[in-house]
Amino acid sequence: MRSEQEMMDMFIDFAVKDDRIRLVTLEGSRTNENIPADAFQDFDISYFVTDMDVFKENDGWLDSFGKRTMMQKPEDMELFPAELGSWFSYIILFEDGRKLDLTLIPINETEDYFTKSDGLVEVLLDKDNQIQNKVSPSDRLYWIQKPTAREFDDCCNEFWMVSTYIVKGLARNEILFAVDHLHEIARPNLLRMMAWQIGSEKGYTFSVGKNYKFINRYIPTEDWEALLSTYSENGYPQMWQSLFACYALFRKYSKTVAESLGCPYPDYDEAITKYTETVYHTST
Repeated sequence: MRSEQEMMDMFIDFAVKDDRIRLVTLEGSRTNENIPADAFQDFDISYFVTDMDVFKENDGWLDSFGKRTMMQKPEDMELFPAELGSWFSYIILFEDGRKLDLTLIPINETEDYFTKSDGLVEVLLDKDNQIQNKVSPSDRLYWIQKPTAREFDDCCNEFWMVSTYIVKGLARNEILFAVDHLHEIARPNLLRMMAWQIGSEKGYTFSVGKNYKFINRYIPTEDWEALLSTYSENGYPQMWQSLFACYALFRKYSKTVAESLGCPYPDYDEAITKYTETVYHTST
């Protein structure tokens, strides 16, 4: 596997030699000092170019970066609609295991790029000295946000209401319906509530990572194990237990958040728990 420095030098050297590339930036986790570096981190590179078409018409120039195991061009797919407007991206896995997310951006959209940036940006090359102000990568936009009283209630309302769909799916023997509602809606709101509790205890000055991947650093071991148990979804008994584990965790963390915000604990819990237990005992 090529070293990080080898990869970075390669991307910059290529841009230096091509007059059509005027600006190069690095984005994502490699700019975030709070993310431990490892061999699986993508290289999120953007090339700001004067001529998009000449790059897009032939992929041969990408051979300069190494032998590819697989490549995806999201803006050139039919099943999945393009989302980047006039930008064009390449997602590449190389044979040595390195992965590149490369985006081509028209040079006249530089200002728009920095306006929409999430803050995790580092300028690697600026041939025309376009960037006058210093760019310092920051993950501030991903910090845990303190909820308002209304946001707290909305989260509780959504969790407990969607839980009734999970219950209905299990009672009807429609497990895929139940799994989707647990995985796509109920658990994400549980994780949101857990993050809020972490913020209320430790301060709203950091991120728990994409997809809450670092949340285990901030919660008790028994809660982490209980959270993992909610991913057991391969049968009706397992799904019922996963749902009840979600209830217990949501109850614990939302009560703490309610106290920290000075909000009343909503009565959704009591009503939906009673409903769930009634359906559970009559359908199992």
